[in-house]
Amino acid sequence: MKYLLSIYSNPANWAVLPESERDGLMAEYAVFSKEIMDSGELVDGAPLADFSTAQTVRVRSGSPEVVDGPFAESKEHLAGYYIVECGSQARAVEIALRIPDARFNAVEVRALLDMGGQEM
Repeated sequence: MKYLLSIYSNPANWAVLPESERDGLMAEYAVFSKEIMDSGELVDGAPLADFSTAQTVRVRSGSPEVVDGPFAESKEHLAGYYIVECGSQARAVEIALRIPDARFNAVEVRALLDMGGQEM
Protein backbone atom coordinates (compact mmCIF):
# COMPACT_ATOMS: atom_id res chain seq x y z
CA MET A 1 0.00 0.00 0.00
CA LYS A 2 1.16 3.53 -0.71
CA TYR A 3 1.20 6.26 1.93
CA LEU A 4 1.64 10.02 1.69
CA LEU A 5 3.88 11.42 4.42
CA SER A 6 3.05 15.15 4.50
CA ILE A 7 5.59 17.30 6.31
CA TYR A 8 4.12 20.38 7.99
CA SER A 9 6.54 23.05 9.06
CA ASN A 10 6.48 26.32 10.95
CA PRO A 11 8.96 28.78 9.40
CA ALA A 12 9.53 30.32 12.84
CA ASN A 13 11.09 27.05 14.02
CA TRP A 14 13.52 26.99 11.09
CA ALA A 15 14.40 30.68 11.46
CA VAL A 16 15.71 30.29 15.02
CA LEU A 17 17.98 27.36 14.22
CA PRO A 18 21.67 28.17 13.84
CA GLU A 19 23.00 27.56 10.33
CA SER A 20 25.00 24.57 11.55
CA GLU A 21 21.80 22.90 12.81
CA ARG A 22 20.00 23.63 9.53
CA ASP A 23 22.91 22.09 7.64
CA GLY A 24 22.77 19.09 9.97
CA LEU A 25 19.06 18.61 9.33
CA MET A 26 19.58 18.74 5.59
CA ALA A 27 22.31 16.10 5.92
CA GLU A 28 19.88 13.94 7.95
CA TYR A 29 17.30 14.32 5.18
CA ALA A 30 19.86 13.12 2.62
CA VAL A 31 20.67 10.02 4.72
CA PHE A 32 16.99 9.30 5.43
CA SER A 33 16.01 9.68 1.77
CA LYS A 34 18.84 7.37 0.64
CA GLU A 35 17.85 4.73 3.21
CA ILE A 36 14.21 4.54 2.11
CA MET A 37 15.31 4.67 -1.54
CA ASP A 38 17.71 1.77 -0.95
CA SER A 39 15.01 -0.21 0.91
CA GLY A 40 12.70 0.15 -2.10
CA GLU A 41 10.03 1.92 -0.05
CA LEU A 42 10.45 5.39 -1.59
CA VAL A 43 8.04 6.07 -4.46
CA ASP A 44 8.44 9.85 -4.68
CA GLY A 45 9.13 12.91 -2.60
CA ALA A 46 10.02 16.57 -2.84
CA PRO A 47 10.43 19.70 -0.80
CA LEU A 48 8.00 22.44 -1.77
CA ALA A 49 8.85 26.02 -2.74
CA ASP A 50 8.50 28.70 -0.06
CA PHE A 51 4.94 28.98 1.21
CA SER A 52 4.85 32.64 0.14
CA THR A 53 4.65 31.41 -3.47
CA ALA A 54 1.48 29.38 -2.80
CA GLN A 55 -2.04 30.20 -3.88
CA THR A 56 -5.23 28.67 -2.53
CA VAL A 57 -8.13 28.06 -4.91
CA ARG A 58 -11.77 27.63 -3.96
CA VAL A 59 -15.06 27.70 -5.90
CA ARG A 60 -18.00 29.02 -3.93
CA SER A 61 -21.48 29.33 -5.45
CA GLY A 62 -19.93 28.85 -8.88
CA SER A 63 -17.48 31.73 -8.45
CA PRO A 64 -13.75 31.13 -8.40
CA GLU A 65 -11.69 32.54 -5.56
CA VAL A 66 -7.89 32.58 -5.74
CA VAL A 67 -5.95 33.99 -2.81
CA ASP A 68 -2.24 34.21 -2.09
CA GLY A 69 -0.84 31.85 0.48
CA PRO A 70 -1.59 28.50 2.01
CA PHE A 71 -4.57 29.39 4.16
CA ALA A 72 -5.25 26.46 6.41
CA GLU A 73 -5.64 28.88 9.35
CA SER A 74 -2.47 27.59 10.90
CA LYS A 75 1.06 28.73 11.56
CA GLU A 76 2.26 25.53 9.93
CA HIS A 77 2.27 24.90 6.19
CA LEU A 78 2.89 21.93 3.95
CA ALA A 79 6.64 21.98 3.38
CA GLY A 80 7.22 18.72 1.51
CA TYR A 81 6.21 15.12 1.18
CA TYR A 82 7.32 11.56 0.65
CA ILE A 83 5.26 8.83 -0.96
CA VAL A 84 6.29 5.43 0.33
CA GLU A 85 5.10 1.94 -0.47
CA CYS A 86 5.21 -0.50 2.41
CA GLY A 87 3.32 -3.36 3.99
CA SER A 88 1.31 -1.53 6.62
CA GLN A 89 0.35 1.81 8.08
CA ALA A 90 2.41 0.89 11.13
CA ARG A 91 5.50 0.68 8.89
CA ALA A 92 4.58 4.01 7.25
CA VAL A 93 4.40 5.56 10.73
CA GLU A 94 7.82 4.08 11.59
CA ILE A 95 9.24 5.72 8.46
CA ALA A 96 7.50 9.05 9.21
CA LEU A 97 8.96 9.10 12.72
CA ARG A 98 12.44 9.11 11.14
CA ILE A 99 11.78 12.27 9.11
CA PRO A 100 13.98 14.94 10.72
CA ASP A 101 11.17 17.53 10.85
CA ALA A 102 9.06 15.19 12.98
CA ARG A 103 11.12 16.40 15.97
CA PHE A 104 9.95 19.98 15.49
CA ASN A 105 6.74 19.86 13.48
CA ALA A 106 4.07 17.45 12.30
CA VAL A 107 4.17 14.67 9.72
CA GLU A 108 0.79 13.33 8.59
CA VAL A 109 0.59 9.70 7.43
CA ARG A 110 -2.28 9.00 5.06
CA ALA A 111 -3.00 6.04 2.80
CA LEU A 112 -3.37 6.77 -0.90
CA LEU A 113 -6.54 5.39 -2.45
CA ASP A 114 -6.14 2.74 -5.09
CA MET A 115 -8.21 3.93 -8.04
CA GLY A 116 -8.04 0.51 -9.70
CA GLY A 117 -5.80 1.66 -12.53
CA GLN A 118 -8.05 4.58 -13.46
CA GLU A 119 -6.26 7.63 -14.79
CA MET A 120 -6.91 10.80 -12.87
